[in-house]
Amino acid sequence: MVYAKPPFAGPQAVLAYLSRYIHRVAISNRRLIAFDGSGVTFRYKDYRRDGPERQRVMTLNTDAFIQRFLLHVLPRGFHRIRHYGLLAASTHKTSLVLARTLLEVASEPEDMASEEPVDTRPPCPCCGRRMIIIEGFERWCRPRAPPSMMATTGKILA
Repeated sequence: MVYAKPPFAGPQAVLAYLSRYIHRVAISNRRLIAFDGSGVTFRYKDYRRDGPERQRVMTLNTDAFIQRFLLHVLPRGFHRIRHYGLLAASTHKTSLVLARTLLEVASEPEDMASEEPVDTRPPCPCCGRRMIIIEGFERWCRPRAPPSMMATTGKILA
């Protein structure tokens, strides 16, 4: 059995709460024009027309609108693909080189690799110099004894 009680602030508060979580999933808020007893009215773009007639208005009953809306909601674990084509992560370097060659534009200068190795040690919060890490241990585990002398000096002391 499910225990459900009516919302404190009414159905409008529930709708406002849920709208924060479905914002820009399938339709942006500015395209929604009206919601009343007859259905949901929204603006859409008709790609078969040109000019000002391209922006159209449609009213669907609530069930049909929710059905169309849910077609655009991805199942759990799936991610929306945002970058594709020339600037896709897998091919953007080769695509940019090809585009620069075809446009006869000079390529970007390559980064000069520094000869010195990069110091990745964290800075000391007190003095700002690089810290020397003596010993590390797993998260949520407390050390059972002080660090061994071999870890600090590299030599075994008896």
